Amino acid sequence: MLTKSHITAEELYQTLRKIKVGGTVCTYSYKKCEEFVPLINEINDLKEQKNAVILVHSYVSPEIIYGVGDFVGDSYKLAKDALSTKADIIVFAAVRFMGDTAKILNPEKAVLIPGLLDGCTLADSINGAQVRELKKQFPKHTFVCYINTTAEVKAECDVCVTSANVYDIVQNIPNDKIYFLPDKLMGLNLKREMARRGVTKDIQFYSGTCYVHEEYSSEQIKNIRLEYPDVKVVSHPECKPEVCETSDFVGSTAQMLHYMKKSRDKQFLMLTECGLSSRLQAEFPNKRLVGSCTLCRYMKSNTLQDILRVLKDPTDRDRVIIDEQMRLRALKSIQAMFRYAEQN
Repeated sequence: MLTKSHITAEELYQTLRKIKVGGTVCTYSYKKCEEFVPLINEINDLKEQKNAVILVHSYVSPEIIYGVGDFVGDSYKLAKDALSTKADIIVFAAVRFMGDTAKILNPEKAVLIPGLLDGCTLADSINGAQVRELKKQFPKHTFVCYINTTAEVKAECDVCVTSANVYDIVQNIPNDKIYFLPDKLMGLNLKREMARRGVTKDIQFYSGTCYVHEEYSSEQIKNIRLEYPDVKVVSHPECKPEVCETSDFVGSTAQMLHYMKKSRDKQFLMLTECGLSSRLQAEFPNKRLVGSCTLCRYMKSNTLQDILRVLKDPTDRDRVIIDEQMRLRALKSIQAMFRYAEQN
């Protein structure tokens, strides 16, 4: 990452110039980099003054990732990073449920969310009251929630999981009755993977979806393979099962990036949010992306201007505030995730 106290427009441009995704959203001229640099340098100065760190999801715009991000990665990595930081202030450039996780793990720290659209179609598909009703319907099931959920949902569940560890954790849970929420597509992929591993479990799941990942289709993959027969298709487990079944690799954003970094292949179709495509182009310019990716309007609502604003003068809306009893209950599900993840 570029992050240091001060960077130049030339340094930023050399990092971002090969990124060409999302139309004009993630395309960088030297002039554009010149406009970003004063904001970046002011943010980095303020971080030092206020003992703040900026956690950035890979789906956020590249000027944030490479300009001001202290920790960059997927949900699981950022949860661990939030736990390890000694900063007084955490600015989470992502969506609110990720800020919730950081606050659950760091109650003594101020956690700020700069994104003006801080929701998520997946996380917003279910609330705590709905989980309580489901628990009445499925009293013998262990409730497993994806990390893409709010604090109140995590507080009602037994174990939290990420796209990187969901399969191993569910396999290791001693109960053979599992209720997975909120992602129905990941739930379907979970059932398919357990069957492939020869693990017999009764898996029920909720009906939520990520609007970015549900757009991809097996027909899209078929058409791309006709044009690019050597392409490697890399997808996220939030995609439809038929998409995952016809992919060469399925994994979390961090696992996808690692797969492409290690692969000797040169052409990839990446079926996830465009931010990961930006990282691939910036960090591995010898790899070629084919086809298209999809922008998440929530992740892309994070801007340098709003990061600077919340560092200078945060409003109540920017702050993540969680009731202490709820936080402690949600913490149990995250701690259970860490315990199960360490078994593998």
